Amino acid sequence: MDFPVYVIYIVPILAVWASFAFAYIARPKNIKNINLLLAFSGAFLLSLTFLELLPEVYEGHDPKTIALYILAGILLQIFLEFFSKGAEHGHMHIDIKQNRFPILLFLSLSIHALVEGVPIHDNNSILYGIIIHKIPVAIILSIFLINSKMRLAWAILFVVFFSLMTPLGSFLSAQLPKLQGYGHILTALAIGVFFHISTIILFESSKGHSFNLQKLLVIILGIATAYFTLHM
Repeated sequence: MDFPVYVIYIVPILAVWASFAFAYIARPKNIKNINLLLAFSGAFLLSLTFLELLPEVYEGHDPKTIALYILAGILLQIFLEFFSKGAEHGHMHIDIKQNRFPILLFLSLSIHALVEGVPIHDNNSILYGIIIHKIPVAIILSIFLINSKMRLAWAILFVVFFSLMTPLGSFLSAQLPKLQGYGHILTALAIGVFFHISTIILFESSKGHSFNLQKLLVIILGIATAYFTLHM
């Protein structure tokens, strides 16, 4: 099913805003269920990357060159995590000082979100993956911002600008003529980012890096859902 262009731009924004509203109103204390949703999103996004993005990006291009850009995407995400401390996959290890806007966290998350938006404009299935990935991450990020020493106004400003980054990535990759010629390179970078994020989500766990049955079942469900989403 092809979405109207405005849906591609608006839905990622609404997903982040809704996640912040949920975190602010519900103030969840136990994030176990959120972590399970995060595991589902990781499996879903990784499956879409394998089943949809990889075959497309390799088609008509030099495989070794594409592989290098995918590796570059992995390295880019590792570099960004020096500043975000793992916020992209639900880990928050940053001390926010009172009344200070966390500019490094914002910039690293924004670059990540921009890259995420690149393959969405001409691939509707990836929109599902990004949204399902964004919701648990945005909830965890929102809980962190709300409980931090930051003023609520700064937290809302952070979330509003962060929510615009993924649609901006989609818009730039679709509308700028200079970028359109490098679409396969940008998509390969996005694949590298998705690989790193999704595998970290799947293979990191809260206790001893070991899987439990709930998480395993959620991962299998994520893979199956991605497969049937592509074949609907």
